[in-house]
Amino acid sequence: MGFVIKRVYDRAEASDGYRVLVDRLWPRGVSKERAELDLWDKDVAPSPELRTEWHHNRERFDEFAERYRGELDANDAARALVALGEEHDRVTLLFGARDEQVNHAAVLIEWLGGHGASVDRDA
Repeated sequence: MGFVIKRVYDRAEASDGYRVLVDRLWPRGVSKERAELDLWDKDVAPSPELRTEWHHNRERFDEFAERYRGELDANDAARALVALGEEHDRVTLLFGARDEQVNHAAVLIEWLGGHGASVDRDA
């Protein structure tokens, strides 16, 4: 099974397993009850500086992804997330971005897969 990504605005499902919000900022319009989180892991999100510079500009996504992977390589929280995947059959990484393809969670799940975590890219 492994890690999957999903918008925090989508309905929580039993199949989500352990639910982790991977945004630094709380998503607008979502109550804590509705989010049904097991963990809010702000520290694995892009740095405030990187997030602000990128600001979801599709044209700069490759540059953003490269810099974010560099941040993840130096981030203890990212390594802890890999370990979390070993503790749970399924970990759903939740993000608030509108674009389901071009966002930091897509980079994060790719990074996790490259660091030994099981990922389900088809979910």
